[in-house]
Amino acid sequence: MLPKPFAKCTYYHRNLNVQKLVDIKFTYLSPKLNMARAKGLYKVKKETSIPGIRPMEPKDVPHVQKILAEYLSQFKVHGYYSEEEVAHWFLPRKKVVYSFVSEQNGEIKDFISFYSLPSSVLQHEVHKKLFACYSFFNVAKSVSFKELMKNALILAKEHGFDVYNRLNVMENETVFKDLLFGK
Repeated sequence: MLPKPFAKCTYYHRNLNVQKLVDIKFTYLSPKLNMARAKGLYKVKKETSIPGIRPMEPKDVPHVQKILAEYLSQFKVHGYYSEEEVAHWFLPRKKVVYSFVSEQNGEIKDFISFYSLPSSVLQHEVHKKLFACYSFFNVAKSVSFKELMKNALILAKEHGFDVYNRLNVMENETVFKDLLFGK
């Protein structure tokens, strides 16, 4: 039992739908940035770059459990997920959790996961929901962590999310600046 908090984290946001985020006052444009430049700056590619990337399936659970356990073991404090827990927490459920694997030569190499946490937008004529996703766990074995996160942004945008959120834990901070995450 932990007697008190042992860590503090900060959320970082990556805009995916800049126009909507400005419209609902989730974010603002700096005086040096107009909407056209902002849209260009925060644009993500339409196609993923990781070979063999696809939604996670039940057959992937043992492989994901293994690479997730290996990845998490490098941190002083980490959870352990059984195969049953991996299936429960990570098998894709639309509008709940999104998980992807890259399979190369029959082997799961990389893992991306994020979950959905929409918010109501009050008193706006057009937008009634903010679709936010939150990074869950991500394991990069065949590509760099930065490349994996570029693909996570593409997949989140493809699934209709307006903003991608991450905490400054594990190796997340290594990509915040390059991938335009804001505190």
